[in-house]
Amino acid sequence: MKTDRKNIDRRSFLKYMGAGAALVAAGCVRSNKNDDISTTGGTGAGEGEMTYRTNPKTGDKVSILGYGCMRLPTLPGAEPGQAAEIDQESVNELVDYALEHGVNYFDTSPAYCQGKSEGSMGIALSRHPRDSYYIATKLSNFAPQTWSRDKSIAMYHNSLKELKTDYIDYMLLHAIGMGGMESYNGRYVDNGILDFLAAERDAGRIKNLGFSYHGDIAVFDHLLSMHDKYKWDFVQIQLNYVDWLHAKEVNPRNTDAEYLYNGLKKRNIPAVIMEPLLGGRLASVNNHIAAGMKQRRPDDSIASWAFRFAGSPDGVLTVLSGMTYMDHLKDNLRTYSPLEPLTDSELEFLETTAKEILSYPTVACNDCKYCMPCPYGLDIPGILTHYNKCVNEGNVPSGKNDPDYAKAKRAFLVGYDRAVPRLRQANHCIACGKCKPHCPQAIDIPAQMARIDAFVESLKQDTLA
Repeated sequence: MKTDRKNIDRRSFLKYMGAGAALVAAGCVRSNKNDDISTTGGTGAGEGEMTYRTNPKTGDKVSILGYGCMRLPTLPGAEPGQAAEIDQESVNELVDYALEHGVNYFDTSPAYCQGKSEGSMGIALSRHPRDSYYIATKLSNFAPQTWSRDKSIAMYHNSLKELKTDYIDYMLLHAIGMGGMESYNGRYVDNGILDFLAAERDAGRIKNLGFSYHGDIAVFDHLLSMHDKYKWDFVQIQLNYVDWLHAKEVNPRNTDAEYLYNGLKKRNIPAVIMEPLLGGRLASVNNHIAAGMKQRRPDDSIASWAFRFAGSPDGVLTVLSGMTYMDHLKDNLRTYSPLEPLTDSELEFLETTAKEILSYPTVACNDCKYCMPCPYGLDIPGILTHYNKCVNEGNVPSGKNDPDYAKAKRAFLVGYDRAVPRLRQANHCIACGKCKPHCPQAIDIPAQMARIDAFVESLKQDTLA
């Protein structure tokens, strides 16, 4: 029987998402990753110790907060079209603080930070005992020229080298579903790489083998049908309070998180959660929605609502967050130390909130930066992020009859110049299309650049008139 989508409540949520003992408000004591975990009598979110989950396949004790390494802090001064240098000192500081406060799962990829994430994390993590953290990385052989067996194996060995380790704790086939079955077969089956990775697991050089899912549901279903053969140790999916029931309203190619999670739960496969904030959009919601959240929990951040939702089901092993700045890390630590369960009314509120968010015309960008660097120097994620921010804050003028038209117009234009250097704005897009195949959300980026540029020009012309 399916969940009543019009009246989702705590009982149905717990039934279908499997939340049970893991939802206890008490936290878990800080432990070495191989130690048993005991609970403590925490009195509320942020007042105890980090909550941990146990991987039923391997017994790993994993922090419910995972560190996503897609958006590491960078140094200023990068030229347009060039990858920025990672601020290694800041990365080290963030990693040290995260480990000190109970975070032990770090998720990276050869594709992150224009290829620099693994190396940076290798430097930061190797300064700590190897048994104090778990490394997750991916075989990110997206380009057809990397599909060969030799090049794919070389990518895997380079990950070991960059991460300064002789084994990977959590290894993923990256972005399964992008490109459909043809891409999946070319990247992992026809070249024998999936069987190679399974053999590496048997040899102990990979401790857990899984995949991350984006896009074509037929590929997801196919891989789950192969569970008896490959014994997936975990699967990474996109889950948040909007995508739980409304993923296709965000992007027609997406799949509701309810379906994905329940497919994993049925097979007792732990879920690793990505995009709990829907690319940051659930941390910067429309002002009146934010006011409602603050009225309910004045001391909590807007983002904490999404993180509590994502961490609630007991089949979730860890929730990834790309914590570029220390305040992001500290806020998430407050939310998950320990995790406080959602109440009946909070679940109903978030479902209502999801529907309200979908009524605002934001672009489905999740700031993954796979589209970067642009050969013509555009800051594509920066442009889309500024536009979405202005929509949420009511600073996208709807017309001259809007009583706040002048104020909103000025806020949009001034904020645009501050957020995105003029040489990197949408008017420099030539619609070459090189970005489009790399977008996991299938956004028509050139069309969005043209639309936003036309909107900006109309505001400027009105100012001149």
